[in-house]
Amino acid sequence: MAKSFLLPDAAATLAFGKQLGECLETYSVLLLKGDLGAGKTTLTQGIGQGLGITEAIASPTFTLVNEYHVGRIPLYHLDLYRLEPEQVDSIYPETYWEGIECEPGITVIEWSERMLFLPESYFEITLSHTEDDQRQAIITATNADLTEIFQ
Repeated sequence: MAKSFLLPDAAATLAFGKQLGECLETYSVLLLKGDLGAGKTTLTQGIGQGLGITEAIASPTFTLVNEYHVGRIPLYHLDLYRLEPEQVDSIYPETYWEGIECEPGITVIEWSERMLFLPESYFEITLSHTEDDQRQAIITATNADLTEIFQ
C-alpha cells in the first residue's frame, strides 16, 4: 500500500516529519530516497522534533551515522550517500534497526537505495520535486499498516 502527500515547501516537509516522529514506534525503519535537495534531511529533522529531540539534526554525510538519545525514543540517522552498495554492510545498519548493541529506537536511512539487503519491516519514503516546485512524498509500507500512522 502506498500513500502520497503533497508538501508545498520545506516547512510542510518539516511538519510532516514531526507528525511521523510523534507516532512512530520503537524499531521503526524509514528508508529515504530522493535526489539531492529533495528534503530527506529536512524530513529527518521533523522526525527528531516529533520525538522531542532538541539537539540540531544534520545530515551525517561524512560521519555516516548520527545518534540522538535525548527524546521519546532514540533516533539513528544514517546517510549512505558516500558509500558504494558493497560498502554499506561495513557499517552494520542492522545493529540499529534490530537494537543490537544499541538501545532500540527509530532508524532513518538516507540514500537507502545503496543497501544490498533490507530489514524485514520498513517504511519507504520517496521524496521528489513536482513540476510546480513543491515536494511530494510517497510512502510505501512493508509489514506495517499506514492507517495506524495516518488517520
